[in-house]
Amino acid sequence: MSVVRSPAELEPTDRAVAIGTFDGVHRGHRAAIETAKEAGSRSTVVTFEPHPRLVLGYDVQLLTTLRRRIELLEEVGPDDILVLEFTNDLSQLEPEDFVAEILEPIGTKTVVAAEDFRFGQGRKGDIDLLRRLGIAVVDVPLVEGVSSSRIRELLSAGEMREAAALLGRPHELEGTVVSGDQRGGTLGFPTANLAAERHLLVPAFGIYAGAALGGRAAISIGVNPHYGGSERRIEAFLLDFEGDLYGQKLRIELWERLRDERAFESEEALIRQIALDVEAARAAARPS
Repeated sequence: MSVVRSPAELEPTDRAVAIGTFDGVHRGHRAAIETAKEAGSRSTVVTFEPHPRLVLGYDVQLLTTLRRRIELLEEVGPDDILVLEFTNDLSQLEPEDFVAEILEPIGTKTVVAAEDFRFGQGRKGDIDLLRRLGIAVVDVPLVEGVSSSRIRELLSAGEMREAAALLGRPHELEGTVVSGDQRGGTLGFPTANLAAERHLLVPAFGIYAGAALGGRAAISIGVNPHYGGSERRIEAFLLDFEGDLYGQKLRIELWERLRDERAFESEEALIRQIALDVEAARAAARPS
């Protein structure tokens, strides 16, 4: 398998191509890639970075970083992955030019696409145009109820298990461990404070059960109202890890939202609740 950044880096050969942002690499995306693998040609994923909506001036909360997206795509197992830099110039390509400059040079014979597939300037290209240009189209039926937008809605509401069912795995947060308020150690629950990657979707505020570094974690997302905080913090108490992670990259799985964040009547009450959260995190089951 190869991961390249330009069509010129791929050998021109008969290819079955799946095109998209593939943010989250959810069950619907995987169905499209599996269909490309079954099409009888060299299976190829064409994806974009940064997300087109960001380049076009819109906001989008991403489900995965590019690094993680590539890892997940590799798990599905296409023969090649082409990551195109999405620029204003690329967004202005007419559909016919996208085919001539991107698809034809790598030998695309088949595009795997759903009926609503659109590409090129103003989303003017469709599967009928591909067929007129001599490219076969293999239909991929939509996986009912599965879309990146629906997954974002569920995560924003803290519905982690429902989102995991559509993703095919738990949602993850990635970032760098940074210094925090140093309160966790004094409370007896030292935490790793995560600065999430830019544009990555952070779920609803609350306390979560999850995992990191091969062990369980209790994770707090919010402003820490007990101490009158106002800035969002992501604090992970890693139940089965001891060591200094400062400055290192960390990936956390979020399995289940346990409760809302809130202020407590005393420090002792807070410590008792954290202990209960830890027990709940140890008892939580990873979404299948």
